[in-house]
This record gives sequence, structure tokens and C-alpha cells, in this order.
Amino acid sequence: MKYLLLIYFNPTTWDSLTEEEHQAVFSGHEQFIKTIRESGEMVGTEALASPSESSVVLVRDGVPVVTDGPYLEAKEFMAGYYVVDCESRERAIELAAMIPDAKFAAMEVRPIMHYDRPEV
Repeated sequence: MKYLLLIYFNPTTWDSLTEEEHQAVFSGHEQFIKTIRESGEMVGTEALASPSESSVVLVRDGVPVVTDGPYLEAKEFMAGYYVVDCESRERAIELAAMIPDAKFAAMEVRPIMHYDRPEV
């Protein structure tokens, strides 16, 4: 079963971390990626840019309406994600707890209903 492991982070929390803590998070991701690649559970991962760089698109009366910034005003934002393929929800939760950001932020584990990998 495939799961989306969503990483939510509060920029204030990130800014309060020391450079050493930042580096620990980055190296923790490197180790986590190595672990899930070796186990065969890695499908993909991406880090996302700041919500301030996003655009929100709504279609009203057939016309796209575009606004800058995040869709919702929130203290936390989605900072990135992993897609994993593992045997159970419990294993997906175990993997989410291994993500280094979990020490400072929330991880959401969500089953993926449909997944079609594009052909390259």
C-alpha cells in the first residue's frame, strides 16, 4: 500500500533552531532516504518552497482567478512529503516517526487511493 507522509512545519519553529539543529535535520533526511531506498519502500520525495511563493487558482464563472500566497492562513505549512510503499499503516507511521522533522513538527500519514506512475 502506498502512503503519503506529509511534513508540516512552522517557520517560527524552524527559525528558532540552531545551525547545528538545521544540519541534523538535513543529514537525518539523507539517512532516512538511504534507509527507505535500501528497504525498497521509497517511491519519491520532494521539498516544497515557502508558501509565500505559491499561487492559489480558483475558477469562477469559467474564468481562472489567481491570488498570491498560501490557500490558508496557518502557522504550519506543508514543507514536503515522502511517498512510500509499505506493508501496513503501522509501518507507514513508523516511517513517519523516523523523519527528522518529527522532533519539531507534525507528520501526517495518509493512504494513497490511486497511484499511476507516469511512463518515462
